[in-house]
Amino acid sequence: MKSTTILKSKDIRRETHVIDASGQILGKVAVTATKYLLGKDKVLNAANLVAGDKVVITNASKVRVTGKKLTDKFYQHHTGYPGGLRTEPLEKLLVRKPTEVLRLAVWGMLPKNKLRDDRMRNLKIFAGDQNGGK
Repeated sequence: MKSTTILKSKDIRRETHVIDASGQILGKVAVTATKYLLGKDKVLNAANLVAGDKVVITNASKVRVTGKKLTDKFYQHHTGYPGGLRTEPLEKLLVRKPTEVLRLAVWGMLPKNKLRDDRMRNLKIFAGDQNGGK
């Protein structure tokens, strides 16, 4: 009789993956990071556990985008006050906060459920190299 292996939290083995984003396209870096965070590359995978690996993305300020996204893509947030909708183009956000662009890209690719915050805690993003340099 065959049996199904059920993954338990004590059986999870976490690795650390380092992704160098310099010269790579924003979406492809986010897809790779999401795959590792979800644990899709592992033999044992469970949708109800945070079974993915830790991901470190370096050189976020050197990420590329295709087409006219630098000027045409906008990020919006609301301050909570009347008339508080703030809009910022990708070009300015990359200069001001390059780590935020990658964080939002990965955040949007993860499943919208209770585990999303826990999976995002396994993601570290650096604007320069891992030592903090530009």
